[in-house]
Amino acid sequence: MPYVNIQVTREGVTSEQKARLIKGATDLLVEVLDKNPMTTFVVIDEVGMESWGIGGLPVEQFRVQQLTKA
Repeated sequence: MPYVNIQVTREGVTSEQKARLIKGATDLLVEVLDKNPMTTFVVIDEVGMESWGIGGLPVEQFRVQQLTKA
């Protein structure tokens, strides 16, 4: 009974995109591990930007830093 948790930043992920993620993750488990899609659970959590960090910085600051390096 696989459980997949996908976490994304809250930046306007559409219902269609979420449906594609759910289908894609399920299909991958079926293909690679021969899991039953009827007992495969996929949960998508949207995390506020202020609660997501990369490289010791909030994601928004990290992105600004990366843009200035480019």
